[in-house]
Amino acid sequence: MREVFQMSSFKTIEWKDDRVVMIDQRELPLVETYVECLTYEEVAKAIKDMVVRGAPAIGVAAAMGMALGALKSERKDKGEFLRELEEISTVLSKTRPTAVNLFWALSRMKDVADRNRERDIDFIIRSLVEEAKRVFEEDVDTCKRIGRVGGQLIEDGSVVLTHCNAGSLATADYGTALGVVRNAYESGKRIEVIATETRPFLQGARLTAWELNKDRVPVSLITDSMAGYVMSRGMIDAVIVGADRIASNGDVANKIGTYSLSVLAKVHGIPFYVAAPISTIDFKCSSGEFIPIEERDIKEVTHIMGNKVAPDVNVLNPAFDITPNENISAIITEKGIARAPYTVSLKELLS
Repeated sequence: MREVFQMSSFKTIEWKDDRVVMIDQRELPLVETYVECLTYEEVAKAIKDMVVRGAPAIGVAAAMGMALGALKSERKDKGEFLRELEEISTVLSKTRPTAVNLFWALSRMKDVADRNRERDIDFIIRSLVEEAKRVFEEDVDTCKRIGRVGGQLIEDGSVVLTHCNAGSLATADYGTALGVVRNAYESGKRIEVIATETRPFLQGARLTAWELNKDRVPVSLITDSMAGYVMSRGMIDAVIVGADRIASNGDVANKIGTYSLSVLAKVHGIPFYVAAPISTIDFKCSSGEFIPIEERDIKEVTHIMGNKVAPDVNVLNPAFDITPNENISAIITEKGIARAPYTVSLKELLS
């Protein structure tokens, strides 16, 4: 994986010249640097190291990683080639445990290989590359549909609070939570956004504020601990966040701090919306109790932009928390809006 170029208009991830190119989100907003991945191992490292992040974008990266691994395989025996695909999938699956889109995308790619296992290796490779490109294209369309569905919930003149980054940088393009904001803004509504900084990785400060500023959407930045203050002052009309996994009962895993915001919103009578594609719903998971929570490097807490800011003490760094379904006003998907009881409404979206 290496730095390749910089661009004035960014692309989160793309398949280009038989390699995977993605913006290095660790460097934003100070530098727009792109890296290219030449192997599936480099894609796996990019996911693990958060060069790319956000559940839908991770899914796209995983699909492209599988395709890249197949393309670069030197196996001539089909049995060995198919076994190598399993190994590639295993490596990619171990990068980020909470984001269900990762596993959804890998399962989709393995299904393509299984359906074509009687064809020759070159055909399987082409099919995998085409499928990875389809995953990308479908994600773009899905996010725009989420934006159209959710945009109706945002009233003219609203101030919307969002946490972490669920925009173009978290998807193939357009975004989920920010897709809803973008749709409302593009439709002519006067929208303002308040973004939490989102410690410890600062996705709100570094990424959401940067994205919205590029789009000229009015945005203000606050520290995470200021959310209760702005809500108590009547400054927030709605909260909207993305999701990394949604259980079948409507419990939501999202960036650490989301649960706290949902409690504050409930106390202050502010609608709390979650925007995510159907692929983020884990219908095999009955509740948030069973969603694995990723623990990340403690240096993300003790250091900021590489500078140590804390003494050597015990550190906790769960990357996500669980927001219970009773704190969620609605879940916005590309197929419609689900409301309580979620065990019923989420399933109805599949029909």
